[in-house]
Amino acid sequence: MDPDRREPSRRLDAAVEAADAPDAVFALSRHGHRVVRHGGTAPPPPAGREELRYEIGSATKTFTGLLLADLIERSVLTGGETAAACLDGDRRPGPHPVTLTHLITHTSGLPALPRDFPLRALPAWRTNPYGRYPAERVVEAFRRQRPRHRPGTRWHYSNFGVAVLGHAVAALTATPWEDLVAGHLLGPLGLTDTALAARGDGRDATGHGKDGHTPVPAFDAGGFQPAGAVRATPHDLLTFLEAHLGPEGSPLAGALTAARTPVLRRGLGHRHVHTVAWFRHPTDGGPMYFHSGATLGQQAFLGFRPDTGTALAALCTRRFRARDPFVATAYGLLWEDG
Repeated sequence: MDPDRREPSRRLDAAVEAADAPDAVFALSRHGHRVVRHGGTAPPPPAGREELRYEIGSATKTFTGLLLADLIERSVLTGGETAAACLDGDRRPGPHPVTLTHLITHTSGLPALPRDFPLRALPAWRTNPYGRYPAERVVEAFRRQRPRHRPGTRWHYSNFGVAVLGHAVAALTATPWEDLVAGHLLGPLGLTDTALAARGDGRDATGHGKDGHTPVPAFDAGGFQPAGAVRATPHDLLTFLEAHLGPEGSPLAGALTAARTPVLRRGLGHRHVHTVAWFRHPTDGGPMYFHSGATLGQQAFLGFRPDTGTALAALCTRRFRARDPFVATAYGLLWEDG
């Protein structure tokens, strides 16, 4: 084998081992050439690890951000619409309304979760907390919630906010969020092995607890689908990332380009940069885009670097624990790929 091809394989094998999970997959694409390595502490599943659909948790927000960018590109909306008006056309916005752009950029002033979420989720805290909080309850919680800060003035990561965004866009377009994702993203990008819920067909990866042995139920996002429902195979995730690397010629070219454009800078020296879909960090060769995610039994890391033509989808089936090496290992792989 060509030495240049052996090196990525060695690095990926080391990353799989470092993940220390029942199942781990590290899938790398460099200028369209894919290398996928997998393994784990559990026996291989019948379907094969690289053929399974994995829960990507909060990395779902990259799909929701791209969907918003596409709807803006198609002039279906502008991003400046107020969430309250989308959800209730007769409701008059206050002096400082929360807009769709505030929601996707985590500047809405909303908390991470609704105030009554812990009490509602407590009976199923270890198995299905989000599933006990349906869409209607998310919307009602937003109607009751007063932002902690004036929208647009502070950044605070919020699953609640992105969930509200999905429901607001669905209401504005009179189209379920699932259908919007399927019609605007999955179909045009050819993501045939991506789903928004477990299908029960033997190809959904099984998550595990912190101990790496105890199986956990498939993740049910409840009313937080836009913030965490996507599950996909490693190859579908690479296809998604490769589209961001080369938007030209894609039916989503405008939206994919917009998804790479900074819309928010924060922190000392504005060193933290965000797009509508991605965290963006500088490297010596250019920007690196990434987003991680986790559910009750799985973790994911998605990222890409236009300067090296590299995309990385990393997945594992063990719940995040203190000093977990998974995300740091995946981030380091992409960072060092220069």
